[in-house]
Amino acid sequence: MTDHAHDLARVREATERLLSAAAVLDNAALAEPSRLPGWTRGHVLAHLARNADALVNVLDGRPMYVSAEARDADIERDAPRPLETQLTDVRDSAARMDAAGAAPGDWNRVVELRNGVTDVAARLPFRRWAEVELHHVDLGIGYELEDLPAEFTERETGFLAQRFLGHAEVPATLLSDGTRTWSTGREAPEPEVTVTGTPADLLGWLAGRRAGTALEVKGGELPALPPL
Repeated sequence: MTDHAHDLARVREATERLLSAAAVLDNAALAEPSRLPGWTRGHVLAHLARNADALVNVLDGRPMYVSAEARDADIERDAPRPLETQLTDVRDSAARMDAAGAAPGDWNRVVELRNGVTDVAARLPFRRWAEVELHHVDLGIGYELEDLPAEFTERETGFLAQRFLGHAEVPATLLSDGTRTWSTGREAPEPEVTVTGTPADLLGWLAGRRAGTALEVKGGELPALPPL
């Protein structure tokens, strides 16, 4: 069973790591491209702030975003702000989510996220943890997939493998980081493809952060994964 209190603590730690790392930037660096196509570092920080508020909406029983267009417009509006404003917004919005997560509630209830996706409330802190960790990497300021906490890397790999499980366009695939294994892709009596790599390379491929060229593939080509 997911321990939401544990994950909320991990979110706080990850947020502090990100804020401390981003604090050494300046306004010019914030306007430079991030590792996400079409987004500056300012876009990444703006998204993190608005995502925290969106998850508060979900915890409070409101729609995550008013609309996809409003979500995108809010990020575009907030992306050019000065560094100090950005960091304050990330910190304050994170505090609002932490407070919402600390409030009593039914953590087994089903909640709705974007695009009709549903999950149990207890998984929201982990989803936020993933946002903070992966977007810290996306900033391109020295925090790499290899630097992610081992617990996070293992759990996010399992989460993403589960996300693609049963997907008809992904061959039945056995994933291995050399110690642990996961299954993903369409249902089949036996895996069609085996993909092996370091924890960072495996997660990077599943999360769309690496092309997968460092992975070892047996039984066919590296599967093409649908967008997250």
